[in-house]
Amino acid sequence: MPAPAQHIHSPANPLFKDLRRLAQDSAASRKQGRAWLEGDHLARAARARQVRPALAVFAESSWQQSAHEWAGLARQNIVLADPLFAALSALPSPARMGIVIELPLPAQPARFAPGAPTLVLDRVQDAGNTGSMLRSAAAFGFTQVLALQGTAALWGPKVVRAGMGAHFALHLFEGLQPEDIEQLAVPLLATSSHQGQWLHRTALPWPCAWLMGHEGQGVSAALARQASAHIRITQPGGEESLNVAAAAAICLHASAAGREAGE
Repeated sequence: MPAPAQHIHSPANPLFKDLRRLAQDSAASRKQGRAWLEGDHLARAARARQVRPALAVFAESSWQQSAHEWAGLARQNIVLADPLFAALSALPSPARMGIVIELPLPAQPARFAPGAPTLVLDRVQDAGNTGSMLRSAAAFGFTQVLALQGTAALWGPKVVRAGMGAHFALHLFEGLQPEDIEQLAVPLLATSSHQGQWLHRTALPWPCAWLMGHEGQGVSAALARQASAHIRITQPGGEESLNVAAAAAICLHASAAGREAGE
């Protein structure tokens, strides 16, 4: 039976205020233990992974058109007057529907798996980079992401949008310290712009953990000391360094290609 719909028409409504904070403040997901995912693409990604949202939120005009498709998606439906949904959304063109999921997801383990193929994010601050790296991790067979303290909030709205649904294919852990990474039981590969083995000449281990560092400072010294190897990407064009999300995509793909070749 479809969940009933609660209609909200006032910006003073407490639930609307909470939703707006969740949609626009990257730190709100950590504070509230929930995440806002805007748009039907992300809603379908959640549904495909059997994640049932706590809330489904619709602009009034969208609810009238698509209630038959989405009415049973969440435990509760919220219908906002169109101007309220526009005020809620942080997108230039609001998607007219979104969902709120509870964190952590029920399927997530309590602790990360020491032997799993892993992406480690060391203070990666740009939300777009972070989301793009999660998408690459999911695409290339990495199953968990460990984010050290100082990394953009993994469930922040901008990271979720850039991830394009990859969040649901990964086990995500954040707020970690460098010493937590010592618990991994796979080779740690640190990316570098100036030292180490050339990626295209290296036989990459599988599974492994790739360490991707801060956009300006790279991998921290504390984390680099734990690395089994330092890896750099050939750049015959002469640029000083690559964007961290681009570097991650290249390295993760190299691991996936090496795994396929070895099977």
